[in-house]
Amino acid sequence: MLQMYLLENLNKANYEMIDDGKRYYGEIRNLQGVWATGKTLEECRQNLLETLEGWLVIRLKKNLPIPGFPSARGIKIRYSKSRKPVHA
Repeated sequence: MLQMYLLENLNKANYEMIDDGKRYYGEIRNLQGVWATGKTLEECRQNLLETLEGWLVIRLKKNLPIPGFPSARGIKIRYSKSRKPVHA
């Protein structure tokens, strides 16, 4: 479920060249603050995935809403300090 969420959003990313074509910039516009850069498109995409993962962990820890997360379909996940997912 988490992998699917990450991949679905990564596939929505927009990329562009910056710094006179020396670097790539990528962002997922519907997820505020999820952006990254890289020397190559692949590096940018990998950095964006890591950013997205960190963004998701923070939102889970803080019990914040996650746009488009499957909880809208009846599945809810809460963060637990026991390191195991807690299904609500």
